[in-house]
Amino acid sequence: MDIVHHVTDLRGIRRAWQAEGCMVALVPTMGNLHEGHLSLVRHARTLADRVVVSIFVNPLQFDRAEDLAAYPRTLAQDCRLLADEAADLVFAPPENELYPAGRGQVTRVEVPGLSALLEGAHRPGHFAGVATVVCKLFNLVQPDVAVFGEKDFQQLLLIRRMVADLDIPVRIEGLATVRETDGLAMSSRNAYLGAGERPQAPAIHQALSELAARLQAGERDYAALEREAEKILEKRGLRSDYVAVRRRRDLSLPQPGDTQLVILAAAWLGRARLIDNLCLDLPSSAG
Repeated sequence: MDIVHHVTDLRGIRRAWQAEGCMVALVPTMGNLHEGHLSLVRHARTLADRVVVSIFVNPLQFDRAEDLAAYPRTLAQDCRLLADEAADLVFAPPENELYPAGRGQVTRVEVPGLSALLEGAHRPGHFAGVATVVCKLFNLVQPDVAVFGEKDFQQLLLIRRMVADLDIPVRIEGLATVRETDGLAMSSRNAYLGAGERPQAPAIHQALSELAARLQAGERDYAALEREAEKILEKRGLRSDYVAVRRRRDLSLPQPGDTQLVILAAAWLGRARLIDNLCLDLPSSAG
């Protein structure tokens, strides 16, 4: 497995693969890898001849300086895990390699509409940072396919939109959320949970599951259901940012007859901000 830190080295390897006619898959990450990330790498291995994993804690997508400073950086451990998964290349650039003119002088990619909803409303500028770095990685790696987790559901939709709007020749694959045995979605930010907080954390998945069951039973007062789910989270010790029932394809408000929905939530537990989502298909007679 090659580990490279500079764009020139990445491009040299990529040119050699192109000459060999290799299909290339990319798994973008911010490191501190867990089983959820590794499942993406394994899936990527089934799709392509070569698998690239990027590890870059992208400062543009952080809305709080203290969050950026505290984000766990575990490159050596991450590389050992990726070697075990037979990744072909790790691209781990320093910040000045991707943003040589500094953060304030970066040309940014904006995806209108989706960037302002839900996560975007609570984390201003976050999705511009995501779209910008992913667009750069696509330009640098030139993958045939890129694999993302569905835990960051809004991010996945945003990347699909960006790729379509900018005619980027990359197929986007989404993989189901990987969970702990108690239902908590795996996330690098789970490391922020204290020992006393960890048993409370699955409440976010439980609240979404309870809301989904009520929708499947025929309830359709979405706003009331969202409020009740937020109250459940608060009773279980979490501070809710939002619980939202939306159309799966574009995160707009559900309309009568919509059957493909997604429930999304974000909540704080101590200093950890947890996000989760649950997709559901309603009976076609729903309305």
